Amino acid sequence: MVNAYVEGAADLDPDTAVLIAQRKALLGPAYRLMYARPLHFVRGEGVWLYTPEGERYLDAYNNVTSVGHCHPTVVKAIQRQVGVLATNTRYLHGAILRYAERLLATMPAEIGHLMYTCTGSDANDLAVRIAQSHTGGTGIIVTETAYHGITRAVAEFSPSLGENVNLGVHVRTVPAPDRYRSATGDVGAEFAAGVRAAIADLRRHGIKPALLICDGIFSSDGVLDGPAGFLQGAVDAIREAGGLYIADEVQSGFGRTGEAIWGFQRHGVVPDIVTLGKPMGNGFPVAGVAARPEVLAEFGAKARYFNTFGGNPVAVEAASAVLDVIEGEGLLENARAVGAYLKAGLETLALRHPCVGDVRGAGLFLGLEIVSERACKAPDAAMATRLINGLRDARVLVSGCGRAANVLKVRPPLVFSQDHADHLISAFDDVLTRSDS
Repeated sequence: MVNAYVEGAADLDPDTAVLIAQRKALLGPAYRLMYARPLHFVRGEGVWLYTPEGERYLDAYNNVTSVGHCHPTVVKAIQRQVGVLATNTRYLHGAILRYAERLLATMPAEIGHLMYTCTGSDANDLAVRIAQSHTGGTGIIVTETAYHGITRAVAEFSPSLGENVNLGVHVRTVPAPDRYRSATGDVGAEFAAGVRAAIADLRRHGIKPALLICDGIFSSDGVLDGPAGFLQGAVDAIREAGGLYIADEVQSGFGRTGEAIWGFQRHGVVPDIVTLGKPMGNGFPVAGVAARPEVLAEFGAKARYFNTFGGNPVAVEAASAVLDVIEGEGLLENARAVGAYLKAGLETLALRHPCVGDVRGAGLFLGLEIVSERACKAPDAAMATRLINGLRDARVLVSGCGRAANVLKVRPPLVFSQDHADHLISAFDDVLTRSDS
């Protein structure tokens, strides 16, 4: 696992050691903690997280609280609604309709329905059921280090969960589109060729293709940003095979890339299904599936969908408040401008620190490729781990991703400012300088 605490590998203060022991005793062995020395937070505000001692850490990783920790507009919306009504979608309620109309208006006109879930995993599980119902196929194509969720059905096409979580026999993986290491320079053609090869292999084994699913910036594969538009060939390939294109917008949506509200819009393609996750409610458990009406028709005719908590009035008010903040505070433009500023600053650092082989991304979603040799672009996971933990000790939070676990993932809340970017750049420069010596 990228950026994980390993028991016994680091000296811990007594209070932290006690909490970890209690966690293990009460929650069992399956949970994981981040950083060599795990952190204990008791409060969040904006881009900051606070320890019990009042020390603050710059959160440059958490996209779930998309508009910042404890944003007052979202908090007030939740508080107001939870004191009025919190029930399920089997009763009529205007809020879920108003929000659906508002959200769908941000998407291409072809996307006409919104279904509510609680999490991104929940949404991707439902999206696969819809796609398989519509196509009559079962085959799923994903990238080699993709993450799409933790339900049993979704874990079967989330290879980043590790080799001990088996992929389904109906799942095929393809190399992610990597411009940094591209053999030809045409990542769109390479990716489309991989999808076509996966389609052929599914058919050779008697499996009808149902869908290609990916997020707009390939976040778990190493934050692979472009060039914009390269997805078209792969989308054409899956549709020619009778399958659907599902855009997983859990990480790349809601203005994250700075260029548009949705990551898929960077590529000029219209998905058949769009899945949304907890950034939709700034961490409150609300998510969804948006779909073309003709894609949803078969599933709706044959299956009854019900989700007790998905789309309840409190969740919908949280989601509505997030849109209010994104629009009212100009966070799409902020992601574009501050993201460009941060990227330029990190690129300047890369000129002085040879372990940073590539800086890439869009908006407030950046990846830094850490290498041992620039000439051969050799991944350096050990150095990436040292840098992640060095930044943690400098009170700046980032994490890692990528097939070789050597890419630093920088993904702060959308309220990140130029001052915050300067703070991150300065801290990273110090950590890199110490690592160079």
